[in-house]
Amino acid sequence: MGRFFSDAVETALRDLYYQMWTGRGREAFRLLEQASDAGDGDASCLLARCLCGSQYVWDGHGFPEDGRRATGLLHKSVEQGSALGVLICLRSGELKPYLEKKMPFSSLQEAFNIVLDKAEAGEPFCQYTIGNSYFWWDFLRIQGKKREDFSSQEAFREYLRENITKCEDWFWKAFQNGVFYAGNNLRHYYEKGDEDIVLPWPEKAADINRIGAEYGYPGYQYKYGWDLKREGKAEEAGIWFRKAAEGGERSAFPDAGDAWRLGNGGPKDMARAAWYFEQGLNDPANGEYCAGWLGILYYQGEGVPQDYARAFRLLKWADDTGKKGNWLVYYLGDCYANGKGTQQDYAAARRYLERIDWNCPDGFYLLGYLYARGLGGPKDIAKGVELLQKAGNQSRAREELKRYKRTLFGKWVER
Repeated sequence: MGRFFSDAVETALRDLYYQMWTGRGREAFRLLEQASDAGDGDASCLLARCLCGSQYVWDGHGFPEDGRRATGLLHKSVEQGSALGVLICLRSGELKPYLEKKMPFSSLQEAFNIVLDKAEAGEPFCQYTIGNSYFWWDFLRIQGKKREDFSSQEAFREYLRENITKCEDWFWKAFQNGVFYAGNNLRHYYEKGDEDIVLPWPEKAADINRIGAEYGYPGYQYKYGWDLKREGKAEEAGIWFRKAAEGGERSAFPDAGDAWRLGNGGPKDMARAAWYFEQGLNDPANGEYCAGWLGILYYQGEGVPQDYARAFRLLKWADDTGKKGNWLVYYLGDCYANGKGTQQDYAAARRYLERIDWNCPDGFYLLGYLYARGLGGPKDIAKGVELLQKAGNQSRAREELKRYKRTLFGKWVER
């Protein structure tokens, strides 16, 4: 039997929270299912949280979200005698009077005291749960207090302030000991305060990302990496992006791919960059970015075998989303112009290359070539020459310019 909970629950807590980066989340989930079926209420409670989405469990574990099953498990945990389940059921708004009558405790205060004892003895998840009881005002129902129990509004406000502020210490303990969600609540507490009872203190939130990163939480390593990136510290940011991705933080995959691609925070490794971009293809926020860079790597044959067909599919999908601007249009224009990975289509090539609005000598050369030779649309030697000249010292552009001359009347023609 574990120190605070059953062996199964303590093992699961370690793998779900305290050492979340080890990749044993799935094993923890199965262990909780077995323990819950065997009557372990704490296991039922934790299993419920696993099914409640990223607000309650790290999405790096890849658990399914199932609110109905989670609610059933929370109720089950109360009936199985879990004090932890009682507090979390209360916090979730699920501790209805009929369910409260089924718990094997004389009062909510008794359940609270059981969890409090474990928190005071050093159990991190209990520390987090106690912090939440104060942070979200659950202490009112636990202690059975109402405004009418106080002689004045000021006395009631002082009671609230005294209890609410207790969350800070409990959240810090939980944060330090393995529950990264406690840092999220600390940030909210410092930045927002609590109505007009506890004033905001935003300066204290400034270092939470750095502290969380140093504690080893992948999500905070990713956030701190972005803090550094916004400050222009790309090298330091790359270190943290790599750590976050290695720890399984999916949001960090695009940035880790860039770190390996650019050599920020360590050596360049295009194969490693391609691997992270591949892993990030399903990212709802940055999947098209990963597809774009993976497409470029396949196009160039860097880190992966050159494969124009795969490159074109990835590049086209990324550009079609329209989320990240026009940064891929040169590659798509080249694919269409030269039949790389798709059927040759000069008109399509022109459409993509026309969207270039940055200094792109290769793109200017290719579009100039198409205009000057009348490929994919009307022939316009003058415009073609203008684009070829805009390509500057691009070798193919200089060679192509030799085909044209200006007449005495200033008109561009073929030699």
